Amino acid sequence: MNEFPGEVARWLKLLAVKGVQELFLINPPWPIEALKKHMPATIFSMATLTRLYLGFWRFPDTAVLPRGAAFPCLRELGLCSLVIDAKDIDFVLSRSPVLDILSIQGHLFPSLRLRLVSQSLQCVQIYASEVESVAVVDAPRLERLILSKRSDLTCKIKIGRAPALRFFGSFDMGKDELRVGNTIIKAGIPVNPCAMVTTIEVLALPVPFGVRSSVKMLPSLLRCFPNLKTLHIHSKNTTESTGRLNLKFWQESGAIECVQSHITMLAFHNFQGERSEVAFLKFFVESSKLLKVLVVEFANGCVSSMAEAKAQVKALFAGKRGCERCSVVVTENRLEGGAMWTFERGSEMSDPFGLFQSSSYYLAAVQLSPTLLC
Repeated sequence: MNEFPGEVARWLKLLAVKGVQELFLINPPWPIEALKKHMPATIFSMATLTRLYLGFWRFPDTAVLPRGAAFPCLRELGLCSLVIDAKDIDFVLSRSPVLDILSIQGHLFPSLRLRLVSQSLQCVQIYASEVESVAVVDAPRLERLILSKRSDLTCKIKIGRAPALRFFGSFDMGKDELRVGNTIIKAGIPVNPCAMVTTIEVLALPVPFGVRSSVKMLPSLLRCFPNLKTLHIHSKNTTESTGRLNLKFWQESGAIECVQSHITMLAFHNFQGERSEVAFLKFFVESSKLLKVLVVEFANGCVSSMAEAKAQVKALFAGKRGCERCSVVVTENRLEGGAMWTFERGSEMSDPFGLFQSSSYYLAAVQLSPTLLC
């Protein structure tokens, strides 16, 4: 489409006249010219749009747009493999008063610096993108903040005013920096009430259990979310290994409120049976008073049989009283690279972080064929 900008601009004007509500404007394969030429600013003339997905473009320079440029009806925006500056995203957010969903995929450059100021946003999801920072400045209706960045860049995440935030993930403890209010969360430092996000109920964390410094962050991080109900732990493969922490570390780390009194479902993904993984699970099972569902999903090829896998998990409950209240699902990941991510999954599923599309898989498994390891 870059070879015919005049025709594209006329198409957009025609669609605007016809009152089009949903538009997917994709420009593959991504030509080099897309890095030099802005897509037609005529896109802003489509005032009736409620759903817009743009792919393989360079976003219009919003600095030269007329004052009235806006998306007054837009509720869902997807930016896929786009070249777009932070100021342009700020412009779109400020001119989209009813925007509910912002989805970004494949953002490469410039590195994404996202600043969320919106009275309407409910879901923000970023997948396979170069992310430098995400700051939730003022987003009173934001419920979901879903991050899946790429590369070794350190991402600075700041949670400011987000009184409705319930779903959050993923935070790379090995590289990322999390700031709640004005407090940077660090390993071993007590978490004060000002650095707690009490609204979050579902959390997803990739944990490199072979890296001691990362695992030591986990207790402090969990204390930031005292009212968690569902926790997804994804054991992260890493070429770096600095030693594994045993059960003694967890016992000495002290009480963690969400583990003791609030979490009812723990899903441990990509479990490989390593000592540090087992120590965490053992601590969790021993500490939890309300755990109702435990899902242990073994990494592909890590067990020779399901009987062996169940025996390993059953050992976690040795000596644990009241474990008849906990249903345990033991499974194996047979999908290379994990489940396929979709924007619909992130914005519509009750729990966007579970394997096999949602936690309903686990709950169905528990209801149909519960494995009670007691």
